[in-house]
Amino acid sequence: MEFFAQQVDVVVIGAGHAGIEAGLAAARLGCTTAVFTINMDAVGNCPCNPSIGGTAKGHLVREIDALGGEMGKTADACFLQSRMLNRGKGPAVHSLRAQIDRRAYSALMKHKLELQPGLLLKQGEITVIRRDETGELWECVTRLGAVYRTKAVILATGTFLAGKIFVGDVAYDSGPDGMFPAAFLSDSLRQLGVTLRRFKTGTPARLRRGSVDFSRLEPQLGDDPVVPFSYDTDRPGKNTAVCYMTWTNGDTKKIIQDNIHRSPLYGGKIEGIGPRYCPSLEDKIVHFAEKERHQLFLEPCGADTEEMYLQGASSSLPEDVQLAMYHTIQGLENVEMMRVAYAIEYDCVDPQELSPSLEFKNIPGLFGAGQFNGSSGYEEAAAQGLVAGINAARLVQGKAPVVLERSGSYIGTLIDDLVTKGVSDPYRMMTSRSEYRLVLRQDNADERLTPLGREIGLVTDSTWQRFERRRTQKQQELARVQTVTLPPSDALNAVLTACGTAPLSTGVRLSDLLRRPQVHYADILPFDTRPDGIPMSVSEQVETELKYEGYIRRQRAQIEEQQRLEARRLPQHFDYRTVTGLRLEAQEKLNKIQPLNIGQASRISGVSPADISVLIIHHIQEDSAT
Repeated sequence: MEFFAQQVDVVVIGAGHAGIEAGLAAARLGCTTAVFTINMDAVGNCPCNPSIGGTAKGHLVREIDALGGEMGKTADACFLQSRMLNRGKGPAVHSLRAQIDRRAYSALMKHKLELQPGLLLKQGEITVIRRDETGELWECVTRLGAVYRTKAVILATGTFLAGKIFVGDVAYDSGPDGMFPAAFLSDSLRQLGVTLRRFKTGTPARLRRGSVDFSRLEPQLGDDPVVPFSYDTDRPGKNTAVCYMTWTNGDTKKIIQDNIHRSPLYGGKIEGIGPRYCPSLEDKIVHFAEKERHQLFLEPCGADTEEMYLQGASSSLPEDVQLAMYHTIQGLENVEMMRVAYAIEYDCVDPQELSPSLEFKNIPGLFGAGQFNGSSGYEEAAAQGLVAGINAARLVQGKAPVVLERSGSYIGTLIDDLVTKGVSDPYRMMTSRSEYRLVLRQDNADERLTPLGREIGLVTDSTWQRFERRRTQKQQELARVQTVTLPPSDALNAVLTACGTAPLSTGVRLSDLLRRPQVHYADILPFDTRPDGIPMSVSEQVETELKYEGYIRRQRAQIEEQQRLEARRLPQHFDYRTVTGLRLEAQEKLNKIQPLNIGQASRISGVSPADISVLIIHHIQEDSAT
């Protein structure tokens, strides 16, 4: 029997990485918010890899932090090892990755939700979403019959929605980590007109630390000093854990090939589409048959557990096959499995049903975030959750939605890709997805997004003061390096020669020296009269902008051109069949997507440059007529 429980402004369904950021954002913007989770002990759970960040994902974490989100701060408080990836490449692809204590991360995120004023964290499975009798409010009904009325609903269901686990020929309904799935909500969403599809992902086995022969593995140490994710983290701590690298071999390959018929992925039992850029080990063996070995990483799951995670070895093969293949790997010859690897299949939405605010186009007040939107990864989920939480709150408050441009952030790129281009498999953020990655670096995320976070209302006074101080320091440092001249000396010339660049015969401005590709500020720091109080991160950012100023200038010009197209707004709920000259495919795609502007329309698959020209002419004629 149903009963009325409470009315709130925003309901968030799911307390994973998307749900956490959504709930905190909505509550901090002044909306009473209820966050529902099937299992209260799994708030912020990391059922796959116990890490935050990585290539392009580190950019997302920095951007979440710059806007006022929590992921970066919590990762800084719970990390075991931190490394900056891609240091051997250009600054556009430098990405921070932190190995975290997954239980500490979960507990801290749960406590932050519990302490947040205006937020109710509730254990309960939402089984029905419907409009109330007036049609103005939503009703979210739990499995126990409690009815919560609300003005906005955010779906952040992760992999729980009709979740199904596969291990060999065994399949059963389940969420990740052996939790209950959300078994009933899919039917309710279909009744609302939501189009659902099946995706799948997987996770490797967890291995017992004491059964690993570490002497046969290659250690990977963290970076020193540690670089934090959050701009508010003063003392990020030190690395306390070591990760290890090993490889599969011909024996591993043979075991998988001999048992591939026992894989549910290749036996036709799994209907869902898996992630293209994070394939299972059996996928790698099948699709890259010419390779004799594949790289694997052994990483700790926490400070107070013996579980270790074998990154790169996700699988849905039977348990006996998994154990046999692990025993062929160097260092794992006698390893014991604590948790078996599995694949999980789940329902998600076609993200092209959403607007760039992450609200459903045809279902006002309903938002999607995270893996529900067809993406993969904790960081992608948290970024979408933050945007959905902001815009749900703004909807309740009668404010215009916030839409992040792809030219201004990786978050904007992520959302634009999802809602404009759609996805055929779980979407993963990569630096190559952005046309503007030299401008959208992780080191300048605060410059790009903190003013917006402040305007929205998520950036606190103390964070804003820190930002203004960093901004002033950078301006002062840029001016200083243009005027400081370093005289030649034997010691300096020895350093320059070691760097592979010409020694000095006369004095050279510090800015000109930093423009040399081979020279980094850390190399010449002993010869500079650098003022006290300037963080090394500021000096490194100045160096990057000097080295790449020509490329950055050209990229900013491209951004300005794109922004001119973004400024040409298009009407919503418009029938593009009425526009003379548009091809039939373009009419269909434009009617489905309903782009906000010419810029977004130009990125729709199936809309040609000729179609865009027709739209621009139609746009000009409409403006002239009005």
